[in-house]
Amino acid sequence: MATGPIEQKRRFRQYLEMVTGPIEGKRRWWAYKARTKQLPANYRTAVEALERYLMHFGSISKGDILVSMLEDLADLFEQSAAAGTPIRAVVGEDPVEFAEAFLQNYAEGQWINKERARLTDAIERAEEADGGTQA
Repeated sequence: MATGPIEQKRRFRQYLEMVTGPIEGKRRWWAYKARTKQLPANYRTAVEALERYLMHFGSISKGDILVSMLEDLADLFEQSAAAGTPIRAVVGEDPVEFAEAFLQNYAEGQWINKERARLTDAIERAEEADGGTQA
């Protein structure tokens, strides 16, 4: 079976994506990073701090949801910078509260929700196996 250059590229890309994940997500990530570099320094500092917090404490396990969240964050700060909105007017008095509220919009991607569902399913299976009997 002879393979041409197009077939070889397709196979290489399949292999690469199997190892590293979808390439489209990486393109979106790098586009997000390029957008944040274009922000004024003070807005960029705020976005980088929020990104760091969201990455550490957000527990987002789905890459597409994580990138969507960060793209939305970039949108918010690009619009705020263009309108001249002060950073404190964007995040409020408590940046942690802002980050937690922002994160709630992306809860379906958090690994903790997957673990909660796994726990609930396991207990339900155990109950079914028990025949629903009371001790």
